Amino acid sequence: MKKNILYVVLIVILICIITAIVFVKSGNKKRPKIMIDNNVNTSKKTEEKINYVEEISVYNAAEYMDMETIKDFEREYKIKVNYKEFESNETMYADFVKNPNSYDVLVPSDYMIDRLIKENRLSKLTKSNITNISNIATEYINPEYDKENEYTIPYMTGTVGILYNKKMVTEPVTSWKIFWDTKYKGQIWLWDSMRDVLGMALKSLGYSMNSVNDAELNSAKQALITQNKLLRGYEEEQSRDAMIADEGALALVYSGEAKFAIDQNPNLAYVIPEEGSNKFIDGFVITKNTKHKEAAEKFINFMCRSNIAIRNMTETGYTSPIKGAWSEFGNDKIMFPSEEELSRCEAFLYNEQGTKKYDTLWSQIR
Repeated sequence: MKKNILYVVLIVILICIITAIVFVKSGNKKRPKIMIDNNVNTSKKTEEKINYVEEISVYNAAEYMDMETIKDFEREYKIKVNYKEFESNETMYADFVKNPNSYDVLVPSDYMIDRLIKENRLSKLTKSNITNISNIATEYINPEYDKENEYTIPYMTGTVGILYNKKMVTEPVTSWKIFWDTKYKGQIWLWDSMRDVLGMALKSLGYSMNSVNDAELNSAKQALITQNKLLRGYEEEQSRDAMIADEGALALVYSGEAKFAIDQNPNLAYVIPEEGSNKFIDGFVITKNTKHKEAAEKFINFMCRSNIAIRNMTETGYTSPIKGAWSEFGNDKIMFPSEEELSRCEAFLYNEQGTKKYDTLWSQIR
């Protein structure tokens, strides 16, 4: 009798175990289906496959283009864009000179374009392939270093100035000299950019940003060495982010960075000092050894469309020379300085002997 009871108990236990296993398995049947559904959804979100017919390599400054515009170009022309970013014109130059066959399109600033032209490192443009040059405002055509725009097409313009925190700096900010005010010790940021910092010091002393005069350069060097003890640091993105976080009183910045920061923190303001500053035009150029010149010109022409310029202006905060894009931004004073402000500014130019002097001074200052 006990054996029979034991058999019954064992059978019941076995039935329970089998039932449990079946239930668990049946409960798990939906998981593979869910995973399959998720995979299907993911594949739908994956960008469509493009059968590229060619590719180009573009070297641009960091955070200086709406990446979706590049994807749109790739879709339209079936040309793959290998995109790389640099932190400074000097970094770009050193990399490019070391690897002259690695890039098709560069986006340097005015003085670096000037240098590349003088060193015969660029290819002349075929203007008939860049018909959207007609969209560029006349004031940005024919720069001093490329009178006929044989080598460069303007991409973005801007100024260099002072970003300051109105809660920490209550006095009027009108001069570069405020960067030497000892009451802001430890609250001053400068960019790690040779020409911008030296140019700022030269302007504060009443000299040209392009000065190659030894006495003037020495005065600028001494001023910057004195200033070093007041600085929070020589940084770029870190200085902008610190200003946004109310962790700095003053910073040397580009206008686009200033606009971005002010949009994040209304305590901040931007000014072009009374002594004047740099007004820059960064441009597209094509390298001399490119094997993809026509494709590179298609890329440049695409970026000169008004709707694409609007997207790049929105992304970067800088001002496109494409006049048809301007109405979208109203009368933003950072993006569109007054004629009086711009009249006090100058473009950086390249001078071989001057650059050697700047390099030497910079190593002594930093």
